[in-house]
Amino acid sequence: MLRHEFQPGRLVAGFFLALAGLVYAGDAGGLWDTPWFAIIPMMMAGLCLAGATATVAHGIRKARGPRPGHGRQDPSDTP
Repeated sequence: MLRHEFQPGRLVAGFFLALAGLVYAGDAGGLWDTPWFAIIPMMMAGLCLAGATATVAHGIRKARGPRPGHGRQDPSDTP
């Protein structure tokens, strides 16, 4: 199984999307009353935080340089 690189920006964005779904599910279940416009600031804050996180992670990854053994392999090299 091929491993992928960790992308913390997507993790933060997914967390805020799940939080928005939880807020709407609580509203649909009758646990609380959520106004329709409450999700907009929540999602904007989440997307801005995800963008900042991705930018910082990219800067750290670029500063470290390439890691040995994590490059792409040419499929014609396999027996």
